[in-house]
Amino acid sequence: MAYYKEIVTKAVIGKGKKTIREDREISFGERLDNVLGCWVINHTFSGNILDGVAVVSGNYDVNIWYSYDNNTKTNVIIKNFSYQDPMKVRLKENSKINNNTEIIVRSLNQPSVSDVSVDSGIIKLTVDKQMGVEVIGDTMVRVSVEDEMDDYEEIEDDEEIKDIEITDDYLK
Repeated sequence: MAYYKEIVTKAVIGKGKKTIREDREISFGERLDNVLGCWVINHTFSGNILDGVAVVSGNYDVNIWYSYDNNTKTNVIIKNFSYQDPMKVRLKENSKINNNTEIIVRSLNQPSVSDVSVDSGIIKLTVDKQMGVEVIGDTMVRVSVEDEMDDYEEIEDDEEIKDIEITDDYLK
């Protein structure tokens, strides 16, 4: 006959990924001629639970290399952007988010600029990123246990040791 035991442990109770496209604008005081390059660096992020929903918060710097003065000079501007993205993660059945729930966030595709343009002194850019979330919570595992038998071997008392007379001949 098999018996079952229930083990409470922490495990992944939900997992999901989301591709996010953000349109950003930077107002620019100087007249610029061309955008020569645009890249994203210093991406930091974390996850938490707000009202039962996993939320990824983070920020990154966008560096824009541009030319001005009839394409005779160049410069770089740096702009920091923050974001807060809700992630609707489907939980496994009978799982709930509570105070003990943890969030693990991964950047599956680092943020990158996919499009940049200049319109009347405003730099318009599109940033794409892909984030993954794992929700770690309490769950129960049921395991089958063999018969609850006593698996210790019975030890019988040793026979009494007879008195042995030790003589010089015995050691030879």
